[in-house]
Amino acid sequence: MGDLFTGLKEKLSGQNLRIVFPEGTDERVLRAAGRLAADGVLMPILVGNIERIQGLARDWDVPLENVEIYDPSSFAMMDELVAAFVERRKGKVNEEQARQILLDENYFGTMLVYANRADGLVSGAAHSTAETVRPALQIIKTKEGVKKTSGVFIMVRDDEKYVFADCAINIAPDSQDLAEIAVESAKTARMFDMEPRVAMLSFSTKGSAVSPETEKVSKAVEEAKLRDPLLVVDGEFQFDAAFVPSVAAKKAPTSPLQGDANVFVFPSLEAGNIGYKIAQRLGNFEAVGPILQGLNRPVNDLSRGCSEEDVYKLALITASQALIR
Repeated sequence: MGDLFTGLKEKLSGQNLRIVFPEGTDERVLRAAGRLAADGVLMPILVGNIERIQGLARDWDVPLENVEIYDPSSFAMMDELVAAFVERRKGKVNEEQARQILLDENYFGTMLVYANRADGLVSGAAHSTAETVRPALQIIKTKEGVKKTSGVFIMVRDDEKYVFADCAINIAPDSQDLAEIAVESAKTARMFDMEPRVAMLSFSTKGSAVSPETEKVSKAVEEAKLRDPLLVVDGEFQFDAAFVPSVAAKKAPTSPLQGDANVFVFPSLEAGNIGYKIAQRLGNFEAVGPILQGLNRPVNDLSRGCSEEDVYKLALITASQALIR
């Protein structure tokens, strides 16, 4: 894991990227922000009451050099953000409503990203996924050609790295959604210096069982190939056929994947969520994420059970997404 994030820190050094943290009074977030600033890898922007954050930093002995603090209730450029929000919402809110909405830390932080006053956002330590993602979908929105955002985990154990998707957002993706997730997950893999080899997972391998569920996955494979003809992707696969060379040789001998997939696209959110947690708890993999894909600007969601280290690492990933953009 050290090598993974050492490489990201080296890429970010000297880039002066600014990442906003709406939960500025959370101890884990505050400590991670202090470390990020001290390490010189990015400029943290904490959102919250300035005096309270400064007081907590003193209590917890967190240095705030090279850390900016913005309070939505007294932010000097709030009029600019309000006007931009009203325009972005296209008549769904008036100025008075916008001003009230932007007192919410997540909406305020997301507008900082949209207005190019920050390069990305990390939230979720004290907010639900919906509270983090909703402002991003309303303000930042998905990239052209991408209909839905999705959430992946980077699964790391010693020198092994894998991408698991979608484990966070889409409950019942259709074949078009799965194809989109596959292409976006491959882009995420490249960010971590992985050459993506994508397996679309099911309970069947190459037609060994036929049902609407398996046909959905096989259709997704064909759609993914149309979206990115150079992408190495195949399926539908049971996990062992995608991961174990001897099984692949028997079940899918003509596949471009021969037990060497490193990006795994699950057929549903329940499968993805269960799968990554099994790998994490039984396989002793570290699960980094969820990393949100498909947005115009990077916004990432922490687990409310996260640690300071989780905040630190997800901030590095968010800044790396901004750098690639």
